[in-house]
Amino acid sequence: MDEIPQRLAVKPSWLITQLAVHVRRLVSDGFTAAGARGYHYRILAALHEFGPASQAQLGRRCRIDRSDIVAAVNELVEQGHVDRTPDPEHGRRNRVTLTRDGVRQLRYMDGVLDQVQDELLKSLSAEERQTLTRLLQQVLPTTNRSDPVRGH
Repeated sequence: MDEIPQRLAVKPSWLITQLAVHVRRLVSDGFTAAGARGYHYRILAALHEFGPASQAQLGRRCRIDRSDIVAAVNELVEQGHVDRTPDPEHGRRNRVTLTRDGVRQLRYMDGVLDQVQDELLKSLSAEERQTLTRLLQQVLPTTNRSDPVRGH
């Protein structure tokens, strides 16, 4: 691999960008092997934690664009991981519910992400991992946490 200029190698912004590319590849590869996508994980996790929701609520909660949430929910319905039924309280809205198969898939995907974390952070001690997580949470502005992003 070619050397990079030193002024880049010492910039946290450049390092974080390079790490994000690496992480995205690891997560994508892990989820692809599981027959899933990052959007699937986010939707299943939200349904598991917060219960049934409309597609619009899921999109906002999971930071998934409206144009992508419908396709992702359609895929999860086809796979039997969620049910989508008309919302009895609102005629034009669908209610999405996690199925037992969806819970199993979520647990499986949790394991995939755990393996990715272990691979990614294998050179760090448990304490260093906690410190890194805390620092990343501090640096990430709360306004950016609500922007739609791809991945998990």
